[in-house]
Amino acid sequence: MLNTIVDTFHSQSDAILKATQQHITISLISLLIAMAIAIPLAILLKDHQKIAEGCLQVAGIIQTIPSLAILGLLIPLVGIGTVPAIIALVLYAIMPIFQNTYAGLTDIPTNLEEAATAFGLTKWKKLQRLELPLAMPMILSGIRISLVMIIGTATLAALIGGGGLGTFILTGIQSNNNADVIIGAVLSAALAFFFSWLLKFISQNGRRFKVSLGIIAVFLVGLGGTKLYQAVRPAPTKVVIAGKMGSEPDILIHMYKDLIKEADPHAEVTLKPNFGGTTFLFKALQSGQIDIYPEFTGTVNQQIIKSKVKTGSNPQKTYQLAKDQLAKRYQMRYLKPMKYQNGYALAVSSQFAKEHQITTMSQLANYNDEITAGFDPDFYQLHDGYPGLKKPYGYHFKDIKTMAPSIRYKAIANNRVNVVDGYTTDPQIPQYGLVMLKDDKHFFPPYQGAPLMKESFAKKNPRIVRALNKLAGKITTEDMQEMNYEVTVKKKSAAKVAHHYLVSHHLLDK
Repeated sequence: MLNTIVDTFHSQSDAILKATQQHITISLISLLIAMAIAIPLAILLKDHQKIAEGCLQVAGIIQTIPSLAILGLLIPLVGIGTVPAIIALVLYAIMPIFQNTYAGLTDIPTNLEEAATAFGLTKWKKLQRLELPLAMPMILSGIRISLVMIIGTATLAALIGGGGLGTFILTGIQSNNNADVIIGAVLSAALAFFFSWLLKFISQNGRRFKVSLGIIAVFLVGLGGTKLYQAVRPAPTKVVIAGKMGSEPDILIHMYKDLIKEADPHAEVTLKPNFGGTTFLFKALQSGQIDIYPEFTGTVNQQIIKSKVKTGSNPQKTYQLAKDQLAKRYQMRYLKPMKYQNGYALAVSSQFAKEHQITTMSQLANYNDEITAGFDPDFYQLHDGYPGLKKPYGYHFKDIKTMAPSIRYKAIANNRVNVVDGYTTDPQIPQYGLVMLKDDKHFFPPYQGAPLMKESFAKKNPRIVRALNKLAGKITTEDMQEMNYEVTVKKKSAAKVAHHYLVSHHLLDK
C-alpha cells in the first residue's frame, strides 16, 4: 500500500498540488466571509441578549442540517461549483465564531467595564481598547474551531464540482483505489492540523497577529487585482468539461482536453471529473456552468428526453433520435458517437454460471429464489434498469442490495451476492472472471458515447467541434475495457492512458 501511495504522489503530483490549493482557497475564503459576518454581528448584539440568543439558536439549527442537504438546496439557487460550496461552509462556520465572540465580549468583568466608563472612554474606544483585546483569546478559539470544521467539510465540495481534496476521496471510493482515499483524507487532516497550529502560534504574540492581518490584507488585495486583470485582459477560449463518476468518463474528458488543446493551444480547458450523475450534469450544461460532457445515446433517450419511440438494437436509429430530440427540445448539439457501446449488462460469477448452465438473461429468471443481487442505486431505480427488466424477463429476485459501483464487484468476488449490474466495458468483468449474460430479449438500448454541448457553444467554437469529431467511430469495446483496466486496476493516470491512446491511434501528433 505504501508503495502505491508513493507512486500515486509521484504520478499525480500536479493534480494533488492543484487540489490542495483549491482546498485551501475554498477554506480560507469561507473562513474570512464567516468572520466578516459573525464577529461584527456579535459586537452589535453584545448588549441585546434575547436577539443574540435567537441568532445562536438559528445558527445551531443550521449546524444540524446535513451538509449534503444544504448543498442540494443551494444548487437550484446558485448552481454548482465553488459558490454553493463556500456558502454552505460559511453557514457551518458562523456559529462557533459568533458564539465565542459573543461569550468573550459578554464575560468581561463588570468592574473593568465601569472603570473604562469612569475614565471617559466612548463606546467605540472601550470596544477597541478593552473589550476586543480581552475577548480575543475566545474569538481566536472560535476561529480555530471553524477553520478545522471548514477544512474537513470542504471535501464535500467535490460532489458539486467545487474541487479540492475531496476529489481524490471521491475518485478513490468510485474506483476502489485506497491510495487516492488515503491521500485525500490524510492531506485534509494535515491541513486542518497545520492551520490550527498556525492560528495558535499567531495568537500567542501581538506582533505576529498584526503581521498576519497585514498578510491577509495583501492576500485580499492581490486576489482582487488578479480577478480584475482576468476581467479586463483579452479572454482566451475557456472550456469546462465535466464527466460522470468512474474511470471511463475520466479517460474521455482527458481525451477531449488533449484534442481541444491541439486544435487551440491557447484555450483554457478546465476538467471536472467525477462530477455527478446524468441529471446533475445535464442541468449544469443547461445553466452554462459546464460546456461539454460525454453522454450515451441510450441514457439520452431513457433519462433525458424520456422517449417512447422504440429504436430496438439499432445504434444508428438510437443516436439519430437522441440527436434530433436534443436539438429540438434543448437546443443542444450531440456530436458523432464513438464505436464502442457501454450498455448495461448483468453479470454472474463463473462458478454460478457453470453450476446453473446460464449464458442468457432469460435463463436467470429460473433461479429467482436463489438470487441475491448487488445493484447500483441508479440501476435499481431507473426504468432502463431493474424495474424495466421485471416484466420482459420475469425477474423477482429473492434479495437486492444497493451499493456503490466499485463495491458491488467486491461483493460478488467475495460471494456476498451472485448477480450484479455493470457496463460492458467495466474492467472488473475480466479482473474477477465474471460471465456477462446475453441480453437475448434486447431490452437494453444501444449506448454509444459522444460529446454533448449547447448549440450556441458549438457555433461559437467550430474548431472544438472538429477536434472532438476525430473520435467519431473510434475506440472499440476492447480498447475501452483495456483503458479502464489500466486506470482502475493498474492505477495508471487517466490523463496518461487517454493521451497514449490518442497518440498511438494517430489522433494526436504527440
